Amino acid sequence: MTERKPPGVSFESFVDKQIRDAERRGDFSSLPGAGKPLDTSPDTLYDENWWVKQKLAREGFSVLPPSLELRKEAEDTLAAITSAPSERIVRARMKELNDKIRDMMFKPPPGPPLGLKPYDVDEIVERWRQARG
Repeated sequence: MTERKPPGVSFESFVDKQIRDAERRGDFSSLPGAGKPLDTSPDTLYDENWWVKQKLAREGFSVLPPSLELRKEAEDTLAAITSAPSERIVRARMKELNDKIRDMMFKPPPGPPLGLKPYDVDEIVERWRQARG
């Protein structure tokens, strides 16, 4: 008995045709890793979210717990204020950072502890002044 397709229905879907045409044009030939086996060495642990993690890394995203993210932000802020053009900007950035630290201290999210306390803005401003000469 021979299978026959129902009238008006194509066995090749639109998507299948697009893929086949792209293969013919060579659109897939220069993809990174194309034609290479996946890393399946015994010391590589399987992670079902490997592709998500690789995508996030390629796009420059970070998936840190909120407390670690705020620690990183504090480091970045302290580094950035050394080149701030005015004391007003230093004070504004430190106030914003201190507000976030206080907020997290009083409403701690799940995850590792913050390990930070609000900074002494006057001390930071004094360091900024000294760095400027």
